[in-house]
Amino acid sequence: MKPNVNFWKDRRVFITGHSGFKGSWLSMWLQHLSAKVHGYSLPPPTSPSLCEAARVHEGMTAAAADIRDLDALTREIVNFSPEIVFHLAAQAIVRESYANPVETMGINIMGTANLLESVRKCPEIRAVVVVTSDKCYANNNWAWGYRESDTLGGKDPYSSSKGCAEFVAAAFRHSFFNGNPGGSHKAAIATARAGNVIGGGDWAKDRIVPDCIRAFYSGRTVRLRNPNAIRPWQHVLEPVCGYMKLAERLAERGKEFEGGWNFAPKKDGAKTVQWIVERLSSNLGGSNSIEFDTGENPEEEACIVLDGSKTSRLLGFDSILTIDRALNMTAEWYSQYHAAGDMKGVTVSQIEAYEQMRSEPNE
Repeated sequence: MKPNVNFWKDRRVFITGHSGFKGSWLSMWLQHLSAKVHGYSLPPPTSPSLCEAARVHEGMTAAAADIRDLDALTREIVNFSPEIVFHLAAQAIVRESYANPVETMGINIMGTANLLESVRKCPEIRAVVVVTSDKCYANNNWAWGYRESDTLGGKDPYSSSKGCAEFVAAAFRHSFFNGNPGGSHKAAIATARAGNVIGGGDWAKDRIVPDCIRAFYSGRTVRLRNPNAIRPWQHVLEPVCGYMKLAERLAERGKEFEGGWNFAPKKDGAKTVQWIVERLSSNLGGSNSIEFDTGENPEEEACIVLDGSKTSRLLGFDSILTIDRALNMTAEWYSQYHAAGDMKGVTVSQIEAYEQMRSEPNE
């Protein structure tokens, strides 16, 4: 199941956080589908960035502004008058949340409240997808996957902020939207939860794939804080495709598709950090030396796995890429970048190849 080109053609789409890693892939794909895209974000959080390398801004309009600025956000949404909204603006790094917990909470919690308050001022909006995280769940380090009905929470500032963002979305949905008591706005609102995404164009600090890429191309050692930590790894195109399919259903069928949705990788995607580093290094044509960081580090969860059965059953969406294919695509993107390739073309080519895989009968 790939995005419906007829649905997205000329559709007005507003994206917060469009300059980030996942937001840039989403923006590129929507442009490829001939949507009219308007972004709202601070400048790219890193340099280089996918936004710059793939020249994402060439095919869209955008405002450089902070999600915490309610007046600016409302003005942009009302002036653009979108039909679909994707909310991806966030402080997305766990370790950064320990260093700056109040800022993380302000961006992730109040940013979500600001977005939904702004949506209330724009009656043309029909669907809102609020992107949170697998870390929104109260984690018991279970070996089985968390379901959408499991308890939300989080021990660290980042995880807690994502759990709170889920509560904010639920409160706005039930209070103001889609025919609920007191709600006059017709927009349908859903939250989307995905695991650790990988793919070309990510240079964020304290993420294992960017750390590995930097080490590989500079000949340095990869330092692992939690080599045995298990995460649900998936290529960025998988959840991004799922977000678009969810938005289609929200716009077409409303309340039936509201609430929380897990976008989980294939079963082979739950791997340790060390396994990911060793396999990615091999795909890049070498073998990074690894050392273990035994110093004091902020606490991180040992195991997080998502259950995607609800999304499979009700949305009809499943991930299709094996973890090896995801790592191959990631390595190929960075190889092209370091060979001074046309990264806009490379990015679009990977989107087209993924669409073709989703068109195959045995996807």
